[in-house]
Amino acid sequence: MEHPGHHFVAIFGGAVAGSEAAFQMARRGFRVVVFDQNVLPYGKIEDGLPKWHEKLRDKEEARINEKLSHPNVQFVPKARLGENIDFLDVASNWGFSAVLLATGAWKDRPLPIKDIDQYVNKGLYYQNPLVYWFNHYHEPTFQGQPYHLVDDAMVIGGGLASLDVVKILMIETVQKALADRGHQVDMFTLDRSISKVLEELGYSLSDLGLKGCTLFYRRRDIDMPLSTQPTDTQEQLEKAQGVRKKIMDNFLKKYLFRFEPCWAPVEKVVENDRLTGVVFQKTKIENGKVIPVEGKYQTFKSPLVISSIGSLPEKIPGIPDRGSTFAVDEDDCCRLEGFENVFALGNAVTGRGNIKESMMHGKEIALDVMDQYLEWQEQDYEDWLRASENDVETQVSNIAASIERQEFLSSELIQSINNKIAALQQSAGYNGNYQEWVETNLPQRLEDQLEESNN
Repeated sequence: MEHPGHHFVAIFGGAVAGSEAAFQMARRGFRVVVFDQNVLPYGKIEDGLPKWHEKLRDKEEARINEKLSHPNVQFVPKARLGENIDFLDVASNWGFSAVLLATGAWKDRPLPIKDIDQYVNKGLYYQNPLVYWFNHYHEPTFQGQPYHLVDDAMVIGGGLASLDVVKILMIETVQKALADRGHQVDMFTLDRSISKVLEELGYSLSDLGLKGCTLFYRRRDIDMPLSTQPTDTQEQLEKAQGVRKKIMDNFLKKYLFRFEPCWAPVEKVVENDRLTGVVFQKTKIENGKVIPVEGKYQTFKSPLVISSIGSLPEKIPGIPDRGSTFAVDEDDCCRLEGFENVFALGNAVTGRGNIKESMMHGKEIALDVMDQYLEWQEQDYEDWLRASENDVETQVSNIAASIERQEFLSSELIQSINNKIAALQQSAGYNGNYQEWVETNLPQRLEDQLEESNN
């Protein structure tokens, strides 16, 4: 259907879940407006998926563009709930048939050490802003906070997001050390294998004066969430654990970092008002649970600590929450508690900010990671993305059925909503042409920059 009807849906967040929800609503004949806090609606595809995934990122952003270009969809950039838009006002006063929250999870889960956040940017970094910097600092117009990555750093966490942080650290420090010796090696080459690059150039890490970073994890390598194979039986569990170990061994071999399993952070080490290390308690795994080992502690010193233990939805005034997630009813629509026509999608429900987890919301996915690859392939990410879209389509179908039982909005109310949308668009400098807006505001890609410098 190409002419909007008499229901109007607001969606906050235009990335994977939000754009799919917008498309599904629009194709059912609903008017849709997508509000996004950023200039472009790509979420963690642009800002959280490390930039070495250049082909996947461009492909997925093109899918988002196609969905948001539906004639029934309007777009509003630079619209942030809790800042220039009040949630309770939108939910209660604007008159929308439904409001969908696909705002994602951008706030880092706090490192569980008392008063640790006093040392942010004083020896402590968190994952989300660090990856954002890594993805954008090459842009000529980038004016964000600079991050200074150093050798012998410590990463605390587990899973794909932590391995991304480890790779960023190793790529940045090795690239600089090689450049100091006259070797200009681009990020994409180092992403394929740092060990191979060094072998071809005749160097070891120690030759470059590097130790490499260390990943600390409260569980074992066989427990890391690196395989989505089923684990319902003992045989399945052992097979999955074997794949996880092989994946981790391959990462260690390719990127030359160190791994310290079964350590949980418990206390900070501070010198001259700067974080210089962490005290860890030894752990053991019993029946799948992490058990602290009484009396066994060890201090590890490091010039930089990076926390990568997960992400949470940001708290927004007026939106009820259950600590790490929005408070939703246990139904097929994920209806926000206390609101008849407000629903949550994706990370706002799961409380998990990495791309893998957001893609898996709604159902369990059994995806075999082939032993010969021993690492995540771009196809794996694409499979998750498609699964996420299927989950959203199912949820939107349930929400749409609820909306269709409502009375049509009056033409006067629709015009009132459109007037408010137009005012926000004008404030953001958006002229209503989505494709033109994307072309004008897309940041310069690193691969284009490298190609220009080589020509």
